[in-house]
Amino acid sequence: MTEDMYSVEQVADRLGLHVRTVRGYIRSGRLRAVRIGKQYRIAASDLDALTGRPPAAVVAGHAEVSSIVQIDGVDRAAADRLGTLVLASANTGHDPTRPLRVQTIYDDQRHRLKIIIIGDPAGTAELLHLLDAVLTADNGLLDREVPDA
Repeated sequence: MTEDMYSVEQVADRLGLHVRTVRGYIRSGRLRAVRIGKQYRIAASDLDALTGRPPAAVVAGHAEVSSIVQIDGVDRAAADRLGTLVLASANTGHDPTRPLRVQTIYDDQRHRLKIIIIGDPAGTAELLHLLDAVLTADNGLLDREVPDA
């Protein structure tokens, strides 16, 4: 697999910048480059990263799942415990190349917790199974009465 490499002059021409500006980007670390002899070479992927273009190649077989779990009738303390459990589980024991992203939102007026999970199907399913086990177990987590809104 070969990747296109550009000189500083070619990058400056493509971006409509002065050569000194491109060299400044390289020195500051804003643009990655490899020094070969007295010249810099910039990989096409590094140029794309600078300009914000998405990577050209899509990884074959990559799948991502988005899930929203809504739990009604929870007080703030239970929501905090559930949120901590889910975040701790998402941050441990998973493949670091395929991280799970989790966000929790609690609505005080409705006594509602929303958990948003984004990640690979296997990791998301594992986290959802854990959440289901905690919510269906007789552990007293959701036993407290929540006043009507």
